Amino acid sequence: MSTYFAPAFFSHLLGKCLRRKHPLLEISKLGLVVLGTFAMVWWPYLHSRDAALQVLSRLAPFERGIYEDYVANFWCTSSVLIKWKRLFPTQSLRLFSMVATILACLPSMIQQILAPSSKGFLYGLLNSSLSFYLFSFQVHEKSILLPLLPATLLAMEWPRPFKLLTHYALFSMFPLVCRDNLILPYIALYALCIFLYHPPGGRWDDSKRQGSTPLSLVSVLLTLAYLGSLVLHIVYLTVRPPERYPFLFEALIMLLSFSHFVLFAFHTNTKQWMLSGHLIGSDKGKKQH
Repeated sequence: MSTYFAPAFFSHLLGKCLRRKHPLLEISKLGLVVLGTFAMVWWPYLHSRDAALQVLSRLAPFERGIYEDYVANFWCTSSVLIKWKRLFPTQSLRLFSMVATILACLPSMIQQILAPSSKGFLYGLLNSSLSFYLFSFQVHEKSILLPLLPATLLAMEWPRPFKLLTHYALFSMFPLVCRDNLILPYIALYALCIFLYHPPGGRWDDSKRQGSTPLSLVSVLLTLAYLGSLVLHIVYLTVRPPERYPFLFEALIMLLSFSHFVLFAFHTNTKQWMLSGHLIGSDKGKKQH
């Protein structure tokens, strides 16, 4: 799962090396450290080809197909219209997912190579892990928790979007939670999230800080999104789906969650690139002084 964050670390460290006095030397040193660490981690498995292949099969379980169950990523959501498993062999799907994941990570990586920064690195971790969740091969429902790690570090700066991300991350796992009989912990955790985002006497609502009206278009859309997910929670627990479409409610949860994740990914990539202009402006100011 640490692969989800690898592009962010690579691009940030590469950007730092390129800004040093001797960039080629710094890149060589970084490469040696990476290769040495990789060799140490894999050393116990390199004595046997079968052992190494077994580890690789666990890291990339291609034989299980490009998706399972109803995870809120691109491949599973779009399979409602495009039957990927029927139309394409596993080898082609591996290539598709690799290309899609790389393309989704590229904007964030390029930004950090050109203008590395601490805050940009956090956005890079978020965008990289979210890209892997949306487009990589054989994603598990719980993998959405990985983007929440860097998102938590950015929540103070940007409360409302990250509150919505937390909501839909939990919501996307609701069918899995029901299968594992974890509804009570799910409710308790969600109640805790609400309390943290809306503490008594707190000022978490960024719309109030910016002086916007409480009945703005964004507020209305957010309210409708919350109400829609609440209705789906109740319907999933109380209503039997049609016999012709036994997984209808899972598909609706998946579609609603995926739509938010995509919009959120566009938004956070834009926010990350906005940091570049700020950094360039500050560098010019330093040079003038």
